[in-house]
Amino acid sequence: MKILITGGAGFVGSHLAEACLKRGDEVYIMDDLSTGTLENIRHLQEHAGHKERLFVTIDTVLNHDKLSELVDTCDQVFHLAAAVGVRYIIENPLSSITTNVRGTEVVLELCNKFKKKILLASTSEVYGKQNRAPLRESDDCVYGPSTKSRWSYAAAKLMDEFTGLAYFRTKKLPVIIVRLFNTVGPRQTGRYGMVVPRFVKQAVENETMTVYGDGAQSRTFTHVLDVVECMIRLMETPAAVGEVVNVGGVEEISILEMAKRIKARVGSSSEIRLVPYSEIFPRDFEDMHRRVPCLEKLKSLIGITPKRTLEEILDDVIAFERDEG
Repeated sequence: MKILITGGAGFVGSHLAEACLKRGDEVYIMDDLSTGTLENIRHLQEHAGHKERLFVTIDTVLNHDKLSELVDTCDQVFHLAAAVGVRYIIENPLSSITTNVRGTEVVLELCNKFKKKILLASTSEVYGKQNRAPLRESDDCVYGPSTKSRWSYAAAKLMDEFTGLAYFRTKKLPVIIVRLFNTVGPRQTGRYGMVVPRFVKQAVENETMTVYGDGAQSRTFTHVLDVVECMIRLMETPAAVGEVVNVGGVEEISILEMAKRIKARVGSSSEIRLVPYSEIFPRDFEDMHRRVPCLEKLKSLIGITPKRTLEEILDDVIAFERDEG
């Protein structure tokens, strides 16, 4: 099988590329390195058994001609290329919208032209300010005003979903949409606002661990390897075509408790300090209090849900950070 992964040098994309190479696929990566890095895939390029089946193109998905060539070559497309991370989105609002909306339009257009199956990576952010739990794929999406740039990411990704589903309904294009809930694991960076790698780095270096807001906001976290397995299985499942599917963990934890747990597992002497949002983000920032997925649809489609515990996830991230340090 020939697999195209847009955003394949990113955190999730690099793990997906590795999984596909391990099962014997040819893997084609397209990445503009805006948030991904060549270091994420260096080990794949140097691996004796992988490097002959790995093809890397450093370019944006907005390059229609180059993307057309890659989509035509491959059998399946995993579209992961996107502007990601709360801080990155807020600091780069226009380019983020262009990448997330226009980029997906181009990918879908070409997948339709060449009749290639596609999995679109969406996000739990599309649920917006919903405070119920667990969140079901059929729940309403509730956003704040357009003056708060945080919601531009959620709205753009929801537009991606609408566009993908429209291609499925009107063109019969085989499209699968996955909403990812706080994916974490080795190779993730805290540079763009990802909380777990940021906490782990601070704890390992015995620096002050900064918790934004009051720390009462809660999330679930999913190991990247579980996410990759679910995406590959969904791509192989005919009943998943035309569906929107949550992929996430079920162990809900507050951000403050997460900081305490990481500090304890690292054995760190770090102080934990609450930092008002106003000291970190622009005035128009707004957060979501709670995000927990319902995984009934995922289980019904592929027979499994993410299995790694929060402790396993944290231990993997801690081990990676210590190795990198």
